[in-house]
This record gives sequence, C-alpha cells and structure tokens, in this order.
Amino acid sequence: MRFVSVAAVAALALTGLSSGVAHAESAPGCGPVTQIGKTAYIGGNASSAWASVKQFKGCNKNWAYVYVWDSFVDRVGDFQVKVYVEADGQKAGLRTYPRNRQENWSEGTNTLSQCTRAIGQMVDFVSSETYWHTTKTEERC
Repeated sequence: MRFVSVAAVAALALTGLSSGVAHAESAPGCGPVTQIGKTAYIGGNASSAWASVKQFKGCNKNWAYVYVWDSFVDRVGDFQVKVYVEADGQKAGLRTYPRNRQENWSEGTNTLSQCTRAIGQMVDFVSSETYWHTTKTEERC
C-alpha cells in the first residue's frame, strides 16, 4: 500500500511540473509578482535564446526582468545586461548590472496606469564590446 501512495505522489508532482503553469517570481523588496504579457527572447527564439525578458506587476508597480540562460553563460561567459520598463515610450526603472549577472530586475516603477513593456538589453563582450542586443515584450495597457 505504501508503494501505491508514493507512486501517486510522484505522479501528482510530475503532473504539476508539466502543467505549463508559471511559477511565481519574486522582485527585489516586493516578494511574489505576476507575469503580464508573453515572454520575449534576446538572441533567438524560445529554444535558442541567450536570455528571457518578462514584465511583471506586483506591490503596485511594474517590473522588467531579464534572465540569462545557463547555456549562454556556459558558452560565452562575458556579458552585461540592462533592464527597464518602457512606459508610454519613456524609460523607467533602468538598471545596468555588473558583468555576468544572470538574474536582472529593473527598479519597480509606478506605471500601472500607463501602457508598458519590459525592455532587456545585452552585450556579448566576446563577439562585440559595443553592440547591445535589445528585445521588448509586447505592450500592455
């Protein structure tokens, strides 16, 4: 009987992992936030990208987020990220991170009443020290 219950728990866990439900992210100083809009990608598509760009809302603010994929870090290893919210065409919450940081959040912005998108920028110092690859999420109003 114990074997059946362990198998049932394992099946439920696998179902939960493959359900496609996004897990909550935590913005700095805010805690759990909710993704709004679709994920965009720097340097490729969903299967070959260097990084993911997302927009979140939480704590009465908008947040932009860039996560650099392990595969890119392992292959290239020398990069830098900028991340911000674009609100009605203006930059808000811009943060530029030190080199080689994988998880990058904008400042929280008081822009929930505006049309916004997340902007992620990334430079690959191995191929070019000056060219910033820029990706935008869809605009949310």
